Amino acid sequence: MADFVQLVVLGLLAGGIYVAVGVGFGLVWGVLNIVNLTHGALVIVGGYITWMLFAGLHLDPFLSLPVDAVALFLLGYTLQRGVINRIIRAPLLFTFLLTFGLNLVIVNTLLLLFGSDFRSVTPAYSGQGLELGTIVIPYVPLTALGVAIMLAVVLGLVLNRTRIGLAINAIASDRDAAQLVGIDLRHLYAMTYGIGAACAGVAGGLIAMIQAITPTAGEPYTLQAFVVVILGGLGRVSATVAGGLLFGLVEAFGQSIPGSGSVFANAIAFGLMVIVLVTRPQGLMGRLR
Repeated sequence: MADFVQLVVLGLLAGGIYVAVGVGFGLVWGVLNIVNLTHGALVIVGGYITWMLFAGLHLDPFLSLPVDAVALFLLGYTLQRGVINRIIRAPLLFTFLLTFGLNLVIVNTLLLLFGSDFRSVTPAYSGQGLELGTIVIPYVPLTALGVAIMLAVVLGLVLNRTRIGLAINAIASDRDAAQLVGIDLRHLYAMTYGIGAACAGVAGGLIAMIQAITPTAGEPYTLQAFVVVILGGLGRVSATVAGGLLFGLVEAFGQSIPGSGSVFANAIAFGLMVIVLVTRPQGLMGRLR
């Protein structure tokens, strides 16, 4: 029983990272109809910002998360306003190829700046945890889970309680009607992408505290964000939270199978995604548009 509870704990803690990675990806996909292949690279940019602030200024990595969010928002806003907006109404393949190209630019820029060495953020409390009998809850992943849930709550409040959020929802529902009532589509597109990038930056800061990063480490997170959004259902922040936690649980239990590794665990998680696509294409919590 203790082993089962420990697996559940580890799965939920891992799911927190997937929630943080997935919420920004789902926002951009749901509003702009862009499967953003740059997302993983933006996550790693956030990780490197946290690493630089920790290594250079000895700033606690959790305190660097707002800096990650602001820096990535500005980068995302600039990318969308200056580049992606130019083909926003083009067929999906065009945005697919463009974001793939931007991903390569960001990754190679990081390689030029930092090289291919592994970088890690290890504050004094790394490796420590809360012990409840035989159950161990590591402090860093536990706090990261709390930050991810808080990030999702804040994003939900922004989308449902602010003028910008309501305008973003209007664009997601009917962009032509939104433009007719005076909404500046170019600005709101860039705001949406910027908010998604800010979420990616926070996720990257959390990831840098849990595992070592390199410029090329972001690609799996793009794929995992895609799976998380598919599992939960596109269109609601709460659905992405559910999808991320479920993905973490499935991965944790998959890795517990004797003789299995992370690849096998991912195969199980992606197999679950295929089952969901076949049996419930709108996701487990449905699609809200």
